[in-house]
Amino acid sequence: MDKQMHYGSDYKFIPTTSIGSGVGMAVLPDIYQHTIQIVNISLVGNPDSNEFVLVDAGMPGSAEEIISVTEERFGAGSRPQAIILTHGHFDHVGAIIELVNHWDVPVYAHTLEIPYLTGQKGYPDPDPTVEGGMVAKMSPMFPNEPINLGDNIKVLPTDGIVPHLPEFRYIHTPGHSPGHVSLFRDRDRALIVGDAFVTVKQESLYKVLTQEKEISGPPRYLTTDWDAARDSVKKLEALQPSVAVTGHGLPMTGAELTDNLTKLARDFDSIAVPHYGKYVN
Repeated sequence: MDKQMHYGSDYKFIPTTSIGSGVGMAVLPDIYQHTIQIVNISLVGNPDSNEFVLVDAGMPGSAEEIISVTEERFGAGSRPQAIILTHGHFDHVGAIIELVNHWDVPVYAHTLEIPYLTGQKGYPDPDPTVEGGMVAKMSPMFPNEPINLGDNIKVLPTDGIVPHLPEFRYIHTPGHSPGHVSLFRDRDRALIVGDAFVTVKQESLYKVLTQEKEISGPPRYLTTDWDAARDSVKKLEALQPSVAVTGHGLPMTGAELTDNLTKLARDFDSIAVPHYGKYVN
């Protein structure tokens, strides 16, 4: 492993999984979602081509699974042109160092997320006091110290362009983290959300394990700016996406997505914002 890159000292495997773990699906012909334990990665690109990117990097210890899934879809020895991070929380960068070492590809994130990916700054501590379920109570055990990707992390262009995905633009959707981004394609209104909103109640262990579909705001225990999170959901709802691939939970499409996202944007405070917690005003 490149000594320039390292995880935080609290980096470790998290023994939590769901019935969807190991399951992949082609949401669209060129967008493939794969679930690793409790989080999703996305492979974006036509499977007949070697031009594709990976969005997010899974859970700690998942590099071999991500490489295997990638080669199953794009062929032996295939590698993405880049890795795009929606944000830097542990369940979205869990295998990033191993993947960079294996593939030798650049990683991109929003400029406000860079300090958390270069060892300069740690995220605020998770809040186990929010209501919602056992996962929230477990959150202090999750890795939270900053990782350092050294020179391998690049800043996303300021004009919204997503490197190697010319049809997509990124949208700054903070709240869950300062530099959180979502990816949107105007042609078919496809949205890769990250954790700006999710389709499973991520605080509830039962719902995480069973993957019961339910639109929700960003995971409560790691969200520190609820005003920004509310604005981000409204921003995404205004795009009228036709399909949404979220960081946690199953994809939503069509009328189900429209109706649920409209409701979430309208009733964000009652659906998403916890009634109490150290990051609630």
